[in-house]
Amino acid sequence: MKVIKQETIPSNTGRAYIVNEGQHIRVTGTTIVDFVPFAYPNVRERFDQSRTKAYHRRIFVSTGDWLISKFNNKMLRIVEDTYKEGTHDLQRGTCNALRWKELEKKGPEAMRTYAHRNMTKFPDHGCWENLTEALKPWDIPPEDIPSPFNIFMTLEIDGQSGAMKDTTIRPSRPAYVDLVAEMDCLVGISACPDMMVGGKDIDILIYEDN
Repeated sequence: MKVIKQETIPSNTGRAYIVNEGQHIRVTGTTIVDFVPFAYPNVRERFDQSRTKAYHRRIFVSTGDWLISKFNNKMLRIVEDTYKEGTHDLQRGTCNALRWKELEKKGPEAMRTYAHRNMTKFPDHGCWENLTEALKPWDIPPEDIPSPFNIFMTLEIDGQSGAMKDTTIRPSRPAYVDLVAEMDCLVGISACPDMMVGGKDIDILIYEDN
C-alpha cells in the first residue's frame, strides 16, 4: 500500500479530496459520514442516489457495489465494508442549519427525541454547510451538491408504507468503507454532527496498491 493522504476530519466539519482512477479512499468511524463524489475535472457530473438504487435494483449498497453518477457512469466501487450492525443510507439528504433551527424551535421535546443525552443544544450548521465550504475551491455552489451516500446511517424503513425512522444504530467499534475510484473523482466528505449518538471525528485514508 502506498499512502497518498491520511488525516482526521473533526466532527461537524468537511474536507474534499481528489481521488484518481485506481486509487482507494477509506472512510473510518462510528458516526454518520456524508460522502459526495463528483467526476474530475468535469464536476458537472456527480453522484446520484436514484441512479445508484436503480442500477442495483435495491436501496442498500455494500461490498462489490458501485456509486453511480447522474450520467449513469460508475464512479467508485465499494471493495470492503466492515459495518455489520446496520446498513448505509441512500434516502436522506444532508442535515443543515435550517433543520437544526427548526428542531430547536420545538423545544425540550425535540432535544429528547433527536439528541444524544450528552447534547445540550443543536448545532448552528450541518453537513450541507460543511460540504459547501469544502467544495468552494472547485466553484461548486451549494445548490449543486447532490444528496449523499450516507455512510453508517441506518434507517428503519417500513416496506409497505415507505415510512422512514431514524435509529441510533451505528458501528459498535470503528468500521470502515473502502472504495476504489473507477474514474478521477473529487470527493466531498462531511463528519456529521450526528446528534442522535453524538458526533465524532472520522479518519480518511487515500492510497493505491503497490
